This record gives sequence, C-alpha cells and structure tokens, in this order.
Amino acid sequence: MRFTFLGTGTSQGVPVIGCRCAVCTSSDARDRRLRTSGWLEVGGRSILIDAGPDLRQQSLRAGIDHVDAVLLTHEHMDHISGMDELRSFNHRQRAVMPVHASEATLAAVRRIYAYAFAAVRYPGVPELELHPIAPGPFTAAGVGLEAVEVLHLGMPVLGFRIGGLSYITDAKELPPSTKERVGGSEVLVLNALRHEPHAAHLNLEEALDLARELGARRTFLTHISHLLGRHADVQRTLPEGVELAYDGLSMVLPDA
Repeated sequence: MRFTFLGTGTSQGVPVIGCRCAVCTSSDARDRRLRTSGWLEVGGRSILIDAGPDLRQQSLRAGIDHVDAVLLTHEHMDHISGMDELRSFNHRQRAVMPVHASEATLAAVRRIYAYAFAAVRYPGVPELELHPIAPGPFTAAGVGLEAVEVLHLGMPVLGFRIGGLSYITDAKELPPSTKERVGGSEVLVLNALRHEPHAAHLNLEEALDLARELGARRTFLTHISHLLGRHADVQRTLPEGVELAYDGLSMVLPDA
C-alpha cells in the first residue's frame, strides 16, 4: 500500500495570495502547500481522499491517470470544490465515479453540483455515483476501510483507517471511540494548523499531545497554514517520530 500527500495546506493554500511573510516567500518547495488531499494505492486500486480546488494540478503532478473511488471527509469547499475535475477520469475510464461520504456531505455535493444530477444534463458533466457511509467499516473499489468521526467546531468530519494508516484532517476533537479505533497506528496523519489556538482546528501543541496519546509509531502533520512557520524551522522543534508532511511526500506501508 502506498500513500501520497497530494496537498498539505489549509483552505487558503500556501503561499497565501498577497502575503509576503517568510513562509509565503520561502524558496523551500516544502513550504508550497496545495489544499489538503491524499492518494491511496492499494491492491492495484487508486483512491482519492478529498477533491479540492487543486485536484487537477495535484493529479498532473503525481501522475494519477486512474481513480477507482473518492472518499470525502466533509463538505467544506477546500475539500470538494474540485469535483468537476473528476470528469476527466470519467472520460478516460468510461465509467461513473463512486464517491463515498456522509449523508450531509453527499447532500452538499448534490446541491453544489446540481448540474451533474439534473434530469437533462449537458454533455461532459461529471458522472458521480454517491455512496453514503457512516462511522464503521465500508468498502470502496473493493478495498476494505473504516470510517471514524472527528469534530470540527462541532461539525462531524470523517477520517479513515486502512491497515496501519489512519488519516484525520480538520479535527478539533476526537471522541473516545475514534481514539480507540486509530490508537496504535503504524502511521497517523493529523492536522496541525498553527501555533495559536483555533476554534475548529488542532494547533501544533494540541496535535503533539494527541499524537503522544494515540501512540502511533510515526505521525505526519498536515492541513498546515503559513502561520505555523517554515517547514525546516518547525521540523527541528518536533519530537522523534513526528514530522511535518509536505506535498508529494509518499510512503509505502504493508497492505491492509
């Protein structure tokens, strides 16, 4: 199983438009962060986690030429506003695209992409097959996964566990049942927005405390804002076993 970080930035991305801070003007490629998204390759299947506004650029950069299913964490625009780009995979694969998400997220997809579900559709719109999921085991493209629920300013967001990998973004709080399900992961992906506290996201201190509690062998931090600091500077301060993720970072884990 291979997991690739397609994007590790917050909703604005990094650099932020018009910002001249040390992060946004950094020459380190690790400080250039597209909106948060991931790519799973397992058992010959290709699965996207989220489909934000940078999906086209991310797919071209990573060389993705086939997608068997899409998992959505929640309905915020930095996670779903690139779904029109899925039509390229429809055309290439001559098949509809299965999309797995909560009922609330799928309702938002139907509303925002109403033209894709109209009785009379313009040629070339994305062809999406919506599959509601709830916390617990489910199957996407023949691959067994588990959905877990986290809270994002009280809003339910789905994370995913497959084998030794647990992927969580846009979390502020993890219920005890979710901590139990993702505890002891080989690799834990966790959001860490900035240093200062935030109402809807874990800050760095909270993410590090949670990583220690969950006891993953390795933890990678994502959904990173320019306010966290330059990659190289922050990485030097992190404890053993915790790393800042960056766009394009890829890792191989045992198959689930």
